[in-house]
Amino acid sequence: MNPLLSIRDLKVDFPSQNGPVRAVDGVNLDLFPGETLAIVGESGSGKSTTAHAVVNLLPGSGFVSGGSILFDGQELVGATEKDLEHIRGRQIGFVPQDPMANLNPVWSVGFQVEEAIRANGVATGKKEVRAAAIDVLRRAGLSDAEVRLKQFPHQFSGGMRQRVLIGIGLAANPKLLIADEPTSALDVTVQRTILDHLDELTRDTGTSVILITHDLGLAAERAEKLVVMYRGKVVEAGPSRDILQNPLHPYTQRLVAAAPSLASRRLSSGITKTAGGADFDLTAVAAKRETRIAGSDTIISVKNVSKTFTIRGGGFKSTPFTAVDDVSLDITRGTTKALVGESGSGKTTVARMLLGLESVSAGEILIDGKNVAGLRPKELFSLRGRMQPVFQDPFGSLDPLRNIAHTISEPLETHKVGTRAERTARVRELLDQVSLPWSISSRYPGELSGGQRQRVAIARALALKPEIVVLDEAVSALDVLVQAQILELLTELQDELSLTYLFITHDLAVVRVIADEVVVMNQGRIVESGRTSDIFDHPEQEYTKNLLDAIPGANIRLGASLS
Repeated sequence: MNPLLSIRDLKVDFPSQNGPVRAVDGVNLDLFPGETLAIVGESGSGKSTTAHAVVNLLPGSGFVSGGSILFDGQELVGATEKDLEHIRGRQIGFVPQDPMANLNPVWSVGFQVEEAIRANGVATGKKEVRAAAIDVLRRAGLSDAEVRLKQFPHQFSGGMRQRVLIGIGLAANPKLLIADEPTSALDVTVQRTILDHLDELTRDTGTSVILITHDLGLAAERAEKLVVMYRGKVVEAGPSRDILQNPLHPYTQRLVAAAPSLASRRLSSGITKTAGGADFDLTAVAAKRETRIAGSDTIISVKNVSKTFTIRGGGFKSTPFTAVDDVSLDITRGTTKALVGESGSGKTTVARMLLGLESVSAGEILIDGKNVAGLRPKELFSLRGRMQPVFQDPFGSLDPLRNIAHTISEPLETHKVGTRAERTARVRELLDQVSLPWSISSRYPGELSGGQRQRVAIARALALKPEIVVLDEAVSALDVLVQAQILELLTELQDELSLTYLFITHDLAVVRVIADEVVVMNQGRIVESGRTSDIFDHPEQEYTKNLLDAIPGANIRLGASLS
């Protein structure tokens, strides 16, 4: 059998002031009909660039500078735009990463689906195109497809928007579908649903799939073959399970050691170290946490807290919506409590009430015995010096017009702490604490990597020497290796500074590594809570079991190299 896609010695360059920069350097891979191949690696490894080169949709002024891309017997390198237009969408479908950025917010979903159908020649004529659009949404698993056509992207959840993009990608029954991080921003349960549905659709049509992901556990679970890329080169390739259970290249070994989903599996199996050449290991980080002696000093006490929002509808009607319903929890000083659940479960609303960014509808939140809601403005201002947030998007939470030194010193200036010289010294100390060089202080957020920006956000949060840090999806936007480094950093800082963390996430694999205790929320209520190891090893509620089962790699057998 001949490969459907055969890439040989592919090179991709991007122009720069100092000459071309090589992003992909000599990539070789084969994909056969009906096969799923996953390409994994960190940001900048060249995995997405390789995929974009296949359909000649390279960003900016990127160009293929060498090699061959043979698709179904046709050479794509050097093909005319007219030839490529007949291949894109019709023979090669593409599912981009960010559904909100790739669906036009001012056009209805139906208009955008119908536009793709007409462009790909799936149907002609107004009625035929509309019928095909309805069929696309139905096949994508969306109920009330006829009604959905009239709605706009902002009226869809993240999972629904991703289904629309998958539906568009598969509308013409292509021979190949390229899915670039199709579920990276989704909850684990929604992710599993989307990927199960994608498997079903491609299996029914015999479509081959290239899955781009940074999650090694997900890749091994969903793909027969795995390609590991690092700095533009393929460093390891072969059957997914073989690579996962016996990684040979040091970079692959690092990925295996740093993958939270795999660390969660190892910990649940009683394994506390990964074999191989990894310079850090999440299981070892978590094993230290398991030996921590729990104290009895409660620093945060949430008592029967509820939060109700008023949703305005058409006309003069408004509907109350209870986002948090009678939630109670305590956090012991110097420990980490994770608040987990799907989007809409109420976990972020709890954090915002704790930070004083949302009012409490009922109940009370006590910090060292003082009710947050009863504090005067001056007292609340002082409390916020003891309690600092770190948000999900390190780029969105940093002012692009302020350099790093100004960003980190901003809380000190706001709270009038120290002289200018003392604040500069404190910034230097904070950069050292988060393992960033002083030379970075004059740079701006746009000049830093995602991991560096999140380290800056952590440094800013520590500027006032807080006792409590609220981390809201603080590592979910990071590559797996950077994520592991940040988790290790947070653990070290907690031990060094006796910090108390409220860690909010939808990723239970990360929770297994970072948290002492877990609170599971669903539809605004707590459904289960307890020590992390107890929740993971002996969950009582069906909802918690479903969340744990949805962690990628749950059905992968651990090999000797993982133990």
